[in-house]
Order: sequence, then C-alpha cells, then structure tokens
Amino acid sequence: MRTMGRRIAVWLSAGCLMLAAGFTRTTMYVCAAPDVSTPSYLVMEASTGQVVCEQEADMRRSPASITKIMTLLITFEHIKSGRIHLDDIVTTSAYAKSMGGSQVFLEEGESQTLDTMLKCITVSSGNDASVAVAEYIAGSESEFVKLMNEKADELGLQNTHFEDCCGLTDSDGHYSSARDVAIMSRELITKYPEVFDYSRIWMEDIEHRTAAGTSTFTLSSTNKLLKQYEWATGLKTGSTSKALYCLSATAERDGMELIAVLMGAPDSKTRFQDAIALLNYGYSVSQMYRDENTDPLPDEKVEGGIEDRLHLTYEGPFSYLDTKGSNLSQVQKEISLPESIQAPVAEGDAVGEAVYKIDGTRIGSVSILAAGSVDKAGYRDYCKKVCLRYLMKKSGT
Repeated sequence: MRTMGRRIAVWLSAGCLMLAAGFTRTTMYVCAAPDVSTPSYLVMEASTGQVVCEQEADMRRSPASITKIMTLLITFEHIKSGRIHLDDIVTTSAYAKSMGGSQVFLEEGESQTLDTMLKCITVSSGNDASVAVAEYIAGSESEFVKLMNEKADELGLQNTHFEDCCGLTDSDGHYSSARDVAIMSRELITKYPEVFDYSRIWMEDIEHRTAAGTSTFTLSSTNKLLKQYEWATGLKTGSTSKALYCLSATAERDGMELIAVLMGAPDSKTRFQDAIALLNYGYSVSQMYRDENTDPLPDEKVEGGIEDRLHLTYEGPFSYLDTKGSNLSQVQKEISLPESIQAPVAEGDAVGEAVYKIDGTRIGSVSILAAGSVDKAGYRDYCKKVCLRYLMKKSGT
C-alpha cells in the first residue's frame, strides 16, 4: 500500500451512539476509584476491553471456582464447533462424583444433558458437574486442563495456569490474576452471550435419576449479586481457604456492559459490596462512544488492474470508552486513503483507515478494507481497455 494521500475529515453526530451511564451530559466530573477491602480488582468495559480502574490486577492469586469461567469458555467453544450439543447426555464417573467442595451431588453413572450440567456449573458451581463435562469433552480432566492452558496462552494470559477444571485445588501451580480473569470473562460473554441464559438463573430444580430412583434437587445461585444489584447479569463466584473470596461480576446498564473481577476479598459479604461499589464507580465515570460506520466510502483508484475502481468497506464499528469526562460530541473522524493502490488486490485487504480523534489526540481507528478483489491486468486486458475507450470516444459517450 502506498503512502496515505487523502485525508477526509468528518465531524460525527447523527448515527453515532454516546452513552453516559444513565445521564446525557457530555462533560463529567471524574472522581477517584472507591476505597474497597478487596486487595486485587479490575473493572473492564466488555465491548472494547478498556480498563476503567484496577488495583494489583496482575498479582497471581488462587482463583478458586472462577476457574470455571475457562471451563465454560472451552465448553461453549466445543458447542459452537458442533462437536458437542446441549442435548448430549453426560454421564458422571466415579472420579467426578468424588469431588468435594461445592457440588450438586451427582451419583456415579448418573446421566444429565449437557444443558443441565451447564446449569449445575454456572448456577451452583458444581465441581462434580465440571469434572463430568471435562471428561465428556476431552476424555479426562487432565486432558481438558491442557485445553484450558492452551486457551490461556492463546488469550495472552501471562499470569494464569490451571491444574484442574473447577478450582478445587489450592496448589501453588494453579493461579490467575484479576486482569486475566477479566480477559477470559470478556471472551466468554462477548463470543457466547448465551452464557447469560445460565448465569442469570437464581433458582431452578433439576431431577436426579439414578438406580435408587428419582429425586428433585434445587440449584441455588452462588452469585448473590443477582438479588443485590439490579443490573447484574452474572458471572461466577469462587472461594477456598487459600483464595478467600473471588468474583467475576458482569452487569449491563444503559447498553454498557462492565466486568468487575475481585480476588482475595476477606469474606463473602465484602466481595459483593465491593463489586457493587466498583461497578457503580465504573458506570459513573464511563461514557461509551460508538460509530456504526454505515456512511458511504469513496471508491479507490486501482492501477494496473483489470478494473480501474475498487469499492471499499469498513472493517466494522468503532467503540471507545472514555473515563476522563471528555466532550464526545467533539470526536472527529478522518478517512485516510492512498491516492491509488496497485493491483492485484484481494477482498479484505486493508487499504486505509478511519482515525478518530478528540482535540487532535488519536483515540483509535478502524481499518478500511477492499470490498472486492481486482486481479492484475495482462496484455489482453490492456487491449480490451484500449478498444473500449476507442469505441466510447467514437460514440461520443
């Protein structure tokens, strides 16, 4: 791609969404993050991945049952790929039954649908259900843990390593951080929002069907935030004597999704109180700017191609989270394109960018892509072009 030769400035207003956490003014007074008792935390906006506030967010800590966020992520990936399905039957092994800690008391040989197992994992944090699903997907928990660590590497989680699929172990080799948990939580809820169909459940009955007969068991959510915070949507709690009290809390308010991860809270009550304080802070200082990028783009001149012009398209919408109280009505968008591009061009090639600025400071960009492909012209193509131009000139068009 040649050096950028065209810059088109566009002042944005209509068609661009600005959310200010329940109020409409575009100038805010930013206050300091609340003083909470939880030592490690991070608040993140889900669509952009931008961090609102943090404290000791990279410290390695025992994650307890928020480990299951990665278990759920791997499971939903397998569902999306078609390798497993919600109506698949998952049978509990003797090993899965033997799990201690939080459980839903599955019996050896008991079968449940994968859908029910996901409820057991997400709502009641069932360690037995987690291991049963891990075995169903990978053949054994240890093989499933390999998938978890591979995914952690893929996501760039530098302070995460798993040794089980449920967080029951207190081994020093099983750890994560508030930042890493936020990243895996974001991956889960943005790619698989159907997880909210489970994480929003407060209470639901399932049936145990075993050789001894059928009995009803009530799943009760471990996430008390669902009743304490009206915008709560999930996601996962965890606690052990080593980890103390952990939480990955998700909430949606006025179209903005926040993730608040807390690790090492001294007690359960504090965990939820601190989460509410951090989420309220996040919403009070955050404004979301979004451009859907539906405005038309100029065609691009192509040199040496079968065709002389190329249609362009945006890579996608642009989102920006502001926590500085900026006036988002002053966002300026610049379309930066070269004077021409050289064939061949493949569909999807980046040929330029839309750059967003506030007061001259760049806040982000979106790539501009080729909407089609243009092959390099050969000798016959040039002959056709010459003939066509001659005929058009002769006809006076």
